[in-house]
Amino acid sequence: MIDPALFDPAAVSDEIRAQNADIVAKLAALPDPMSVPPALVRERRRQGLGPFPLMPLSPRAQTIAIDGPAGPIPLRIIAPETPRGVYLHIHGGGWTWGTADEQDPWLDRLAERCGLAVVSVEYRLAPEDPYPAAPDDCEAAALWVIREMESRFGTSRLFIGGESAGAHLSAVTILRLRDRHGLNPFRGANLFAGCYDLTLTPSVRHWGAERLILNTNDVRVFAENFCGQVDDRRDPDVSPLYADLKGLPPTLFSVGTKDMLLDDTLFMASRWAAAGNTTDLAIWPGGCHVFIRFDSAMSERALSRIDGFIEAL
Repeated sequence: MIDPALFDPAAVSDEIRAQNADIVAKLAALPDPMSVPPALVRERRRQGLGPFPLMPLSPRAQTIAIDGPAGPIPLRIIAPETPRGVYLHIHGGGWTWGTADEQDPWLDRLAERCGLAVVSVEYRLAPEDPYPAAPDDCEAAALWVIREMESRFGTSRLFIGGESAGAHLSAVTILRLRDRHGLNPFRGANLFAGCYDLTLTPSVRHWGAERLILNTNDVRVFAENFCGQVDDRRDPDVSPLYADLKGLPPTLFSVGTKDMLLDDTLFMASRWAAAGNTTDLAIWPGGCHVFIRFDSAMSERALSRIDGFIEAL
């Protein structure tokens, strides 16, 4: 059983309690992001006007382009001199916002502490490019990394991971490689605060209007943007929670107890483990959605747990 003490309000530190209150107050004073065009929200985010603070760009990052199903796919690469592995990173943003260069400090950290060459995918965004655009781009990027990693980076030790929508797309990519290509190339997966059920889990449906990074309507709109004309949102290629999960790599699932997508991680980690896969579940008291975007002692512990998970594989 999950330790119930993790959900006790007393387990939430004063630092995280104050941080969450600041986030709610800040977002309550801003216009509803769902009331304006996605392109405007993307521009505001790049100016630091979104829910997350801007993260500095890495001076060693480089961008290349590979062939994709609908044109070139940019890949942002941050690599140490002698990589000991490769990490395919898929960014978040509700399939609607977000870019490959928004989280360079995390990618730098993986390069420095874990010796990984990090390849972050600039996939197509919804609603302009709904399903299957983003999964198609991530699948193409994964196949490119598998083909090129030994010649380019000198290693065949491969990981995958992402946050929020990026965790969802990482799970979809793992399943596509297994089901479409007969491949299980990943040493491990790092899935942080993913959305794995596009019909919306109970924790999403019951959250309400308060915007602690996200609220119920936000996720509903994101799902509509991504799904487009999809008839069956329980198709495993859309909602990987409903997939056959046998034969998948060791995975660390992480989520905060104040993340409205809490059920997605609890349900997916349980199904992952029940399918016989090595599963690690990290639950962080009081953590909001993708709380590691904010500096705190808990964020450092969560990032260190990710480092340790990767280093052990």
